[in-house]
Amino acid sequence: MQTKPPAPVIEQHDGPAIPRKSDRGLVSAWWLSLAASVGTLLYLVLVEKGAYLRLIKFVPDGVLITFQVTIFSLILALFIGLLTGLGRVSRNRWINLIASTYVEIIRGIPLLVQLFYIYYALGRFVRVPDMVAAVIAMAVCYGAYLGEIFRAGILAIDKGQTEAARSLGFSRAQTMRYVILPQAMRIILPPVGNEFIMLLKDTSLVSILAVADLLRRGREFASETFMYFETYTVVALIYLIITLLLSKMVSKLEERLSYYVRK
Repeated sequence: MQTKPPAPVIEQHDGPAIPRKSDRGLVSAWWLSLAASVGTLLYLVLVEKGAYLRLIKFVPDGVLITFQVTIFSLILALFIGLLTGLGRVSRNRWINLIASTYVEIIRGIPLLVQLFYIYYALGRFVRVPDMVAAVIAMAVCYGAYLGEIFRAGILAIDKGQTEAARSLGFSRAQTMRYVILPQAMRIILPPVGNEFIMLLKDTSLVSILAVADLLRRGREFASETFMYFETYTVVALIYLIITLLLSKMVSKLEERLSYYVRK
């Protein structure tokens, strides 16, 4: 008599080990990077002094211009991105086609080329300040990427939400405004924060349009003193410190949003 083979045993595993917050310890890569960059900058300015001390007094207005370009570009890019995202999910064929064409064209051209093109294209019709041209160029470029983030966030909302809102008598516009977009913002905000950091770093490109940002001020100092190594060391450390602080802000925002989602 043939014996019945034993039933297969299904082994259950806990899955990949994900480190908990309590397991990370006090020292993290973020704290280590921040301490190293701040410590190096303080050592150069307070101990080495000389060119480093003169440079740190030369660039603060460049840091301010960098923040101004970043903030204004992000606000305009968010507006363009929202319109683009809504256009990408629109059922109107022509609106969808225009939004999709804009995204495809902008994503296929390097940001540096867009900066030159918009700067000289605007100059053929109207005279605008260099900073305004730089903000428009950055916003047009990042508006396409933010549009894709908005589109993904809107599509991530369950269709049942739309059906429930429509069954309650909401119009399409009211459903998008009062039901879909508020929920999509929880999904959209973390990647928007990452784009904010990328935008800040890419503002270094506007120095080619004679905008006196951090990199431009550093180049002016280096051309006067011929201390290129010292200059770009300090400029790199300042960019690193700023982006580290912003990344921590974005991380805290993500934790706060995930807490409310779980709640």
